[in-house]
Amino acid sequence: MKKNLGKSLLNATAILVLLAGMCLPTFLVAQSVSLNFPIFEDYMRRQQLLGELDSSVSFMIRPLYPSESFNKENGIDLDGTFTDEDLSEFSFSSKDSKGKFMLLPGMLRTQYNSNYAFGINNGPMIPNAGMQYLASFGIYAEYGGLTLQIQPEFLYAANRDYMGFPLEHDPSTWAQYYDWLNTIDRPERFGERAYVSLLMGQSSIRYNYKEWSVGISTENLWWGPGRRASLLMSNHAPGFLHATINTRKPVSTPIGKFETQLIAGRLEASGFGPPNTDVTFRTTPPYAPKRDRSDWRYLAGFVMTYQPEWVPGLFLGFSSVSQMYNSDMETFRDYLPMFNSEKGPQAISKPAVDRRNQMSSGFFRWISPQGHFEFYGEYGSNGNSRTMYDFLINPDLNRAFTFGFSHLIKLKKQREFIQVGMEMTQTGQTVRENILARNSWYTHPHVRHGYTHRGQVLGFGYGPGSNVISADIAWVKDFNRIGFQLEYINHNNDFYYKRFEDIKDWRTKYVDIVPSLIGEWRFDQILVFANLQFVNTLNYHWYIENDPTTYFVPGLDKNNVTAKFGATYVFK
Repeated sequence: MKKNLGKSLLNATAILVLLAGMCLPTFLVAQSVSLNFPIFEDYMRRQQLLGELDSSVSFMIRPLYPSESFNKENGIDLDGTFTDEDLSEFSFSSKDSKGKFMLLPGMLRTQYNSNYAFGINNGPMIPNAGMQYLASFGIYAEYGGLTLQIQPEFLYAANRDYMGFPLEHDPSTWAQYYDWLNTIDRPERFGERAYVSLLMGQSSIRYNYKEWSVGISTENLWWGPGRRASLLMSNHAPGFLHATINTRKPVSTPIGKFETQLIAGRLEASGFGPPNTDVTFRTTPPYAPKRDRSDWRYLAGFVMTYQPEWVPGLFLGFSSVSQMYNSDMETFRDYLPMFNSEKGPQAISKPAVDRRNQMSSGFFRWISPQGHFEFYGEYGSNGNSRTMYDFLINPDLNRAFTFGFSHLIKLKKQREFIQVGMEMTQTGQTVRENILARNSWYTHPHVRHGYTHRGQVLGFGYGPGSNVISADIAWVKDFNRIGFQLEYINHNNDFYYKRFEDIKDWRTKYVDIVPSLIGEWRFDQILVFANLQFVNTLNYHWYIENDPTTYFVPGLDKNNVTAKFGATYVFK
């Protein structure tokens, strides 16, 4: 599998480099902005709330193509202060003006965890104790409607050993924990030595016509309105290889504007197993090996947003994904199953549907550039075969949701604001039968690698059953931001209720309380990002030592320092 995958990447790289050479008599126009670049995304979103960027762009299908979406000459240099094509040594156009070429920004990100793994929405970075480094550099070229973006990512992680799920847990607790580990590919640790990875990253080759684009890409995708959380598609995992048909800017119609994307992709396994696979319970090992790594998963996905013509600032959206093992695919409906989910009563067996892991969500975003305010939400369903009647009777079944807002408060000095925001996400279930059946988000009884790519969840980074609320406040000016964030994380509540309902022990919730200091600053051509987090963990991995004489005893409480730093250089 490794040889075949490596050969495929080498072949793809060779083709992309060859095409780049063909386009080289060719400046940046329609490139996308990587989700893994700090600062750029938040800056564009703030500028839209301030009325500086087109308010008809939903920000609910990303990556964005700023030159197309916002009618800017340069997709990175939105305020016109970074680059000058006439003076640039790295950007130029062909003599017939049809071709353009440019170096993409160079980026270096680091992340340090002092005691155990922590962090989400960091692309190819892995759960890691110690240091890890992510570097990215690339080129962009276009000629006519053809565009080429080569932007590989290199990762080095120390991958230091750390305590995961405590070995001291009772074997019966391990057995129930494996009910989740057996239905998702989410290793605690990626091997036993330093981890090194070279990926195609945010690369793509496309043909573009007006608002539309068709091509092949390995870019990270984000579907939904959330600032920190997306139920179906985020940049928590590495980007995956996919074919795509998508809009680059809203398509205008008499009833409003639409954005959409249809993808067909390939998801890979991590190749690493869960911890303590030799544990036994009642003479039986709870660990059940997953399918061979060569049996990759096919992912089909569709997303669409709509801005009603008569309600400025309101965006409505819908997204759906379906994955299944390549070896299980038999009919055409397996390639586009979101258009034929075979809805029907839950009691009727549907083998073809049961082989697919399907999820969908509806979402909205409302913005007021005059008030510098946005409010948004997303509501998802785990499984697409429920009828509308079933949904209306029990909307809490298999659900997850996100709600949040952001507001910019103007200060006396020009272009200075206070930004306040809050976001809440819940993937933990509230219906008892769902919890007992282990029907959690991102896990699946048949597609037992779960909704993951290379060992990381594609949606909400904290994974199955997690409930999170965060609040932030910051001073902002253009690209600069200095602020504070507080986050409360309740890890895998589904496991907590399933395991401890039996023994009636309600003291052991696994909780993180995380205050963070955030700094972002522009130094001429360099954008610098820093984030310092103190992770205060209560009952680490639900572990508590019982004392027969005392009920309220402290659990396994731990602390971790997470330090993040990133620098992006934009070439003139």
